[in-house]
Amino acid sequence: MKLTPLETLNAIAQVIYDKKGFNILALDVQGLSNITDYLIIAEGNVDRHVTSIAKAIVEEMEERGQTPVHVEGLRTGDWVVIDYSDIMIHLFMPGLRVRYSLERLWGESKIVDLEIDVSKPAVGESKR
Repeated sequence: MKLTPLETLNAIAQVIYDKKGFNILALDVQGLSNITDYLIIAEGNVDRHVTSIAKAIVEEMEERGQTPVHVEGLRTGDWVVIDYSDIMIHLFMPGLRVRYSLERLWGESKIVDLEIDVSKPAVGESKR
């Protein structure tokens, strides 16, 4: 069963949250971009963290029957782009996110309200 775009966005955002990614933002760029319909922008602490988040997203989405069209940046990990055609994910180290300010580039886009389950412990955390 194919997920709706919102279900896919939520699943990706949940993986980012579970892997302790932060500053998660989803933008609806339909009609503004000819390369994708939605963007997810998020951050990891360091290059290895960004790479780990990216690999977890690809793994989760493959379990859901979706393979990325292209993945770029896994070798350096400072900015990783995962392209699912209708959804494009940009994972940054904090300094690069500020430098490129993709949110401003897509300033006319609509912010998508994500549903992230924050009640379950993130990876490596125990529930108190």
